[in-house]
Amino acid sequence: MSASTQKLTLVQAVTQALKQEMERDKNILILGEDVGKDGGVFRATDGLFEAFGEERVMDTPLAESGIIGISIGLAVAGYRPIPEIQFMGFVYPAINQIFAHVARFRHRSRGRYPMPMVIRMPYGGGIHAPEHHSESYESMLANTPGLTVVIPSTPYDAKGLLMSAIRSDDPVIFMEPKRIYRAFREDVPMEAYEVPIGKAAVRREGDKVTLISYGAMMRPTMDAAESLARDGISAEVIDLRTIAPVDLDTILMSVEKTGRAVIIHEAPGRSGFGAELSALIAERALLHLLAPVQRVTGFDTVFPFAMMEDHYLPNRNRIEAAVKRTLDF
Repeated sequence: MSASTQKLTLVQAVTQALKQEMERDKNILILGEDVGKDGGVFRATDGLFEAFGEERVMDTPLAESGIIGISIGLAVAGYRPIPEIQFMGFVYPAINQIFAHVARFRHRSRGRYPMPMVIRMPYGGGIHAPEHHSESYESMLANTPGLTVVIPSTPYDAKGLLMSAIRSDDPVIFMEPKRIYRAFREDVPMEAYEVPIGKAAVRREGDKVTLISYGAMMRPTMDAAESLARDGISAEVIDLRTIAPVDLDTILMSVEKTGRAVIIHEAPGRSGFGAELSALIAERALLHLLAPVQRVTGFDTVFPFAMMEDHYLPNRNRIEAAVKRTLDF
């Protein structure tokens, strides 16, 4: 590790990005349930209350609609609020504020009022939490014009993407895969930097099949690619990083090369984001496909209790099986 980097977990990278951006811009405020004195339920805002005080790091009542509604007023007044929804499963009381106001304010005001807001929310399963704490309904947010939806899968990307999101004048939904908050560490620059929003990353190059994923599902996807390589199957792995806007150019370039695509996400399959990707590939690259697009997803059920989580979430074996179906077609 060089002197200018640190080995950070994903949640530590989020904390560092928040701290450095708040030092840079006094108009950045954080608000949400337990984000102040307790440092957040996952400690993503740990130390920020002590560093910046209660006027910039504010504990709120258990009222998601109010958290987002207040943030709208702050953004219109010239601040750059970063509200936290404690778990994605708690976002529903705030959906009207997000869909009807956050996403539309620039359009409704004919461009006079931007909406510089980052709505952070831990999402997804894998930590043995109750069902309302484990949801992965990113497709409903990606379906909403006016919202940018970012989902990092590594500590490096988490810091750089969050800094880009905070500096944007348009609203960003920043979804943090809590299953990998502390799963691993990697070198993260200590200085500020940005990772471009809307640009996917090719995590592994290959020529037999394209694996497309994001967030926590990048871990089993990479595991599957490494296992397939031992069997002589070269898989290209794409980490979307942003699902709205989605980097269709990178996806199509890969699919045109490999002729096969497998999409992996933990949300239910029906109307999940993989359905949109599958449609886009069919519309734009049909003549390059050598087999139907496969999806490996959560099941079309309510998220299960802890003892069934490992059966619900996509894993290496399910991904490998989908790849082999495309190769056998």
